[in-house]
Amino acid sequence: MRKAKVFFKKEEAGLLVQEDDGSFKFNYLEDWLNNKDKPAISLTLPKSRQNYQSPYLFPFFYNMLPEGTNRDVVCKEMRIDENDYFGLLLTTAAYDTIGAITLKRITAN
Repeated sequence: MRKAKVFFKKEEAGLLVQEDDGSFKFNYLEDWLNNKDKPAISLTLPKSRQNYQSPYLFPFFYNMLPEGTNRDVVCKEMRIDENDYFGLLLTTAAYDTIGAITLKRITAN
């Protein structure tokens, strides 16, 4: 299992998890849900107490991945399998993204 904190404008908004079977879960933090001034991170992931589940990386997060030559270079330099979308997302969305969302890997203790 791999986990990442999801940040909106540098504020923690939720948790993205890849299960051992490759499926994904996303949920908002309770504090984020309780604050009416905090937006949903995506129209496809509206604020809700439900756990969003998907057999593949949610399209919102998949669309944050680099494409083409940029993807090839990142995968080669960082030694990431080109089909490891979550690993690629954790690497590329940790510091600088086009939008307001960043992710930080949660390491096991």
